[in-house]
Amino acid sequence: MRTGGLPDRPRVGLGGEGVLRTTNREREAETVLTEALDRGIRYFDSARAYASSEVYHGRFWSGRPARRDGIFLASKSASRSYPGAIADLTQTLERMQTGYLDLWQIHDLRTRPEIRECEGPNGALRAFLEAKEAGLVRRIGVTGHHDPAVLAEAVERWPVDTVLLPVNPVEAVLGGFVDRVLPAALDAGIAPLAMKVLGRGHYVAPDGGITAGVLVRFALTYPVVLAVVGCETPDQVAGLVRAAAAGPLEDEDARALVEAFRPAARRLAFYRGVL
Repeated sequence: MRTGGLPDRPRVGLGGEGVLRTTNREREAETVLTEALDRGIRYFDSARAYASSEVYHGRFWSGRPARRDGIFLASKSASRSYPGAIADLTQTLERMQTGYLDLWQIHDLRTRPEIRECEGPNGALRAFLEAKEAGLVRRIGVTGHHDPAVLAEAVERWPVDTVLLPVNPVEAVLGGFVDRVLPAALDAGIAPLAMKVLGRGHYVAPDGGITAGVLVRFALTYPVVLAVVGCETPDQVAGLVRAAAAGPLEDEDARALVEAFRPAARRLAFYRGVL
């Protein structure tokens, strides 16, 4: 697998959602980033589309240059054209105040026409490959949560290093991402990363025993390198790391969780296209 330096402990990364996908919350963002760093998290996610996320990262890491080594900074571009992707990367590097990204991802791939556009002579994929060759990014990836068939096609066709895909009990019911895209990535030597682990928090139901920690541990039952989860507070970061330390759920508990989600799975897959 082309993991090539992806951090392997703990098996969680700090997502670009949560407090990082805001504006004018610099102090809160800094407390979450500090907690993640102090707790041993080394994978930090962002995207051009995530409000001030990249700016928060830039301010945080520029004040800690000695700690940038060993940190895995990731961001994304939703541009499908070559010039749009290049412009996004230029802005991302400026906003994050870094000379390179550890991972740059084609963001939120949804349709086959988007695949063709990215692959075209003036498409984003060329920008990604050139950026990697130039050393502006160390790895490239693709993300998607809309249509598993589309993401699977990209994984099978493109020379990417990573794929970010939804992994949660809803996906275990519906199929497509965890039983098609994930095996395709592993077969191609592409490092899989889990997202939508908590369903943007909608899947957490403590009264029913479904906590954020349980959902993180469920995602880690799959052969993913990391579960990437956004956090609002330092306490949530601490819980994320505790869940990773507890390890994957037992098989029986994982199966029971899937059954608990089965009746409402289609409704809960809010991030997909029309099912």
